[in-house]
Amino acid sequence: MSQNAAVATSRRTLGVLVPVALLALIIGVAAEPALADTCEDLQTLSLPHTTIAFAQSEPAGTFAPPVGPPLTGLPAFCRVVGAAHPTADSNIGFEVWIPAGAAWNGKYLQVGNGGFAGSIPYSALGNALRRGYATAGTDNGHVAGGTNAAWALGHPEKIVDFGYRALKETTNNAKAILAALKSTSPAHSYFFGCSDGGREALMEAQRFPDDFDGIVAGAPANFWTHLLFDAAWTQQALLAPGSYIGPAKLPAVQAAALAACDLVEDNIQDGIVADPRDCTFDSTVLQCTGVETTACLTGPQVTALKKIYAGPHSPRTGALIHPGHEPGAEAPPASFPLWETGPSLVGIGGSLLNQFAVNFFRFMVFDDASFDILTLNFDGDVAFTDGKLVNGQPLSSVLNSTNPDLSAFQKRGGKLIHYHGWNDPAIGARNSINYYESVATAQRPGKGHGKGEDKVGLRRTQDFYRLFMVPGMLHCGGGPGPNNFGQGASLADADHDVVKALEQWVEQGVAPERIIATKFVNDNPASGIALTRPLCPYPQVAVLGRPGADTTDAKNFICVDDERGSTR
Repeated sequence: MSQNAAVATSRRTLGVLVPVALLALIIGVAAEPALADTCEDLQTLSLPHTTIAFAQSEPAGTFAPPVGPPLTGLPAFCRVVGAAHPTADSNIGFEVWIPAGAAWNGKYLQVGNGGFAGSIPYSALGNALRRGYATAGTDNGHVAGGTNAAWALGHPEKIVDFGYRALKETTNNAKAILAALKSTSPAHSYFFGCSDGGREALMEAQRFPDDFDGIVAGAPANFWTHLLFDAAWTQQALLAPGSYIGPAKLPAVQAAALAACDLVEDNIQDGIVADPRDCTFDSTVLQCTGVETTACLTGPQVTALKKIYAGPHSPRTGALIHPGHEPGAEAPPASFPLWETGPSLVGIGGSLLNQFAVNFFRFMVFDDASFDILTLNFDGDVAFTDGKLVNGQPLSSVLNSTNPDLSAFQKRGGKLIHYHGWNDPAIGARNSINYYESVATAQRPGKGHGKGEDKVGLRRTQDFYRLFMVPGMLHCGGGPGPNNFGQGASLADADHDVVKALEQWVEQGVAPERIIATKFVNDNPASGIALTRPLCPYPQVAVLGRPGADTTDAKNFICVDDERGSTR
């Protein structure tokens, strides 16, 4: 038996972790915490209910992943491919990438998924590796396209894996593999995800508060069950007779929305709606008064657009089920047609929201591959969906990360940065504000709702959790507004890069007072900078510091308290 194998065996004696110094005395060898001398040795590492398919060293340069485009500019790294099987019906694929030698910054960054997952998030792994992190990601327990949930039909354990179990299995395995190769635990552990990855990020803070020192949650789909009702609501509105709004009409919709909203809040006419909550846009102004053209909407189309902005409500109580979408970025190249309206009047296979809704309700809720979302109701079906039992747990508790109690994460010193684009066509942006305010409410010193308690709750929340709303940004990125602040490639410093801002907060105790977002020409960094603008921690907003100053330069803006405050 090799020395490392002996160490591995001794460490697992009676399932007890033995201190390395004591371990050396027990087995009579020099203290050495490593379990693997080389990357390839990791293939024989024994982990609970986990198999390692292979571990191999990858050279610096370009790596071609099994899915997606080649990843360039990578350092040399150790690639570990494995799968966890915590139940008989679980097959949670994961990959762990560890920079070779001095390329490792001593830290760990786990990355999240999008949609229904179904594949390893290779691009995000590449971004983390270029930053110097050891990193890992998972397929969340199944292999499928990102809008496909057919894998869930008759497989409740796989739904639990998708909901939260795959995250924990990947974290545990990745940290064990990292420690085995590097002979040490990471100095700090971080999580980054957007969309479903944002849901996962908040799930980590709520369910597994000890696993990460810092978390970035982007555009989180954390109210998953109700979000999919919003998706179905949108499709019912658009597929009603005469209601479909084709791509040719969206420029007129956007122009009317900007005419009503562009100057609101910041008094800057730049094609960016600073805060849609301050705008009252009535799509009735678009209703055709004569012959229908692409410059106007029919009566049914006006009704459909109003429903999209308003979001689903209970027909019995009028209660909001999930926030709708904000006006101001409907026309191509914005992704409103991709997510909301689709390229043409079709059912499944049209917009992404249509595909997500159909798959969710067919395969996760009603267990009926022919279920028609046009028959869905927004009263009893909501209660049924939230309460449906999956292995004894309500579906809402398996999928939703809406628990406002972050006290465990807070007490162990965790820091959380949350961002959301105001013009997100996939997930209504006000959902993020609603969650943030629920946390602030939970942080109040008492049960009262006075302004004093509101301020204390907000202050306590901002000590460890900050929300940044992004004017003019779409889903996770893109859009007419400043939309690049380090969600992917590393940027200059903590003032411009959300990941570096989180590191600075965790490691130096410096909270982000603002993050500077950049709008590149044609969203291409190689084409130059169009404008920069500060993102302010909610409930602050960015306003021009002096009249007449250059509105394309972030240095001319200041963050001021929104007069409405939080908990509105």
